Amino acid sequence: MKRATTFLAVFAALISPGAMLHAAGSAEDAASKAADSAENETICLFNGKDLDGWHVYLKEPGVDPKEIWKVHEGAIWCKGDPFGFLRTKEEYGDFKLVLEWRWPEEPTNSGVLLRMTSEDKIWPLCLEAQLKHERAGDVVGMGCDFNENIRPAGEFFRVAPRRNPSNEKEPGEWNTYEIICKGDTVELYVNGEFQNKATGVQVPPRGHIGLQSEGSPIMFRNIELTPLR
Repeated sequence: MKRATTFLAVFAALISPGAMLHAAGSAEDAASKAADSAENETICLFNGKDLDGWHVYLKEPGVDPKEIWKVHEGAIWCKGDPFGFLRTKEEYGDFKLVLEWRWPEEPTNSGVLLRMTSEDKIWPLCLEAQLKHERAGDVVGMGCDFNENIRPAGEFFRVAPRRNPSNEKEPGEWNTYEIICKGDTVELYVNGEFQNKATGVQVPPRGHIGLQSEGSPIMFRNIELTPLR
């Protein structure tokens, strides 16, 4: 009889309002963690096989885009001429973007375009993470301003030079860009080293991500984006 009474007391405690609230709270915590995990899940923007999910814009409309942008051996190859860009069809807000690039021939100029909006044109409204040879880490504003700009007021291109000496690898070797966009702040890391930070960036909170065709052949691979809360 005492064992039965003890069992009933324990059972009552387990189904008490406090226990039920605790169980509900645990379920909510689990759901919240699952949502956070889903939100922070890394997205592969380039599948290594084709340009599915990307859109090409070229300054010269009569040129075949497939002659300028193509996929070969798991990487995106860009001819570099004519000028233009390859951009995502989707728009993104706050994120960490990691990608690799290298110059297979003589290095010249390119860039990673962030939060591109408005119409497709050769210099779209956006912030650029510079890829010009030995200038990777510079921040360039196309039609948008930010606090660290050193160019005269009213100019279309705003610039903030990288903060440390160039740490790009020799032409032909793969480099890594890590770009963090959070609110109105952008941070740039080249080959694991901090190079720049722009604050008060005056671009919309969401936009496309682009890769520039701007000079000579350049390659991209391992393009991954992690959304940030």
